[in-house]
Amino acid sequence: MIETLPLFPLGTVLLPGASLPLRIFEARYRQLVLDLVNEVVPDRRFGVVGIRQGWEVGEDNVDAMYEIGCSARLGEVQQLPEGRYDTTSTGQHRFRLLQLDTEAAPYLMARVEWLPDSTPQQDSDQLRERLVASARAAHERYLATGLRVEGTTTPDDGTDFAELPYSLAENCVLAPEDRQRLLAETDPVARMRAIRSLLNRETEFVRRLRAVPAQLSEFAEHAGTN
Repeated sequence: MIETLPLFPLGTVLLPGASLPLRIFEARYRQLVLDLVNEVVPDRRFGVVGIRQGWEVGEDNVDAMYEIGCSARLGEVQQLPEGRYDTTSTGQHRFRLLQLDTEAAPYLMARVEWLPDSTPQQDSDQLRERLVASARAAHERYLATGLRVEGTTTPDDGTDFAELPYSLAENCVLAPEDRQRLLAETDPVARMRAIRSLLNRETEFVRRLRAVPAQLSEFAEHAGTN
């Protein structure tokens, strides 16, 4: 199904179910907030796409955006001085960008195609149980390093299999490229494997990084005695 959405390019990647707090100060996006609140845009819904390079997308560099994005529903809105807003939105559904429109509104508009999950190439109840257990274990090891996004919680045991990788990623400090990889993966089994792999990689990276200062200080002591 193809629809038209207002588009908000960001230097981060929004995942389904994730919270998105934003401070809005640019005139075009202040107008977007007003249009969402006043239901000029239906359902208070807009699209979020990650930016591959830089922090802003204009008419001359729209190709810098990722092809796969996530819709969001505007929630709380707090008006600030000088026409700014603090907003909170929630990620909803994945989409593929089809066509951009830089003229219909002060902000970007886009024709998008909703992107549902595909049928896993390998699947069984036993496989899913093993993957959930190993992904949650990887998540616990990651959180034990002390890296955690404030204000987030560990996913409930009843979290849907297809949504669990997004929920596990929400309270982890992952690079936009890694979050984009999860968003773009349509096979839920492959997505679970991907989040497990990412968490194991990041945990090992932190473990090795924390071992470096002790080694460097040892080298410094040796250098000082010569």
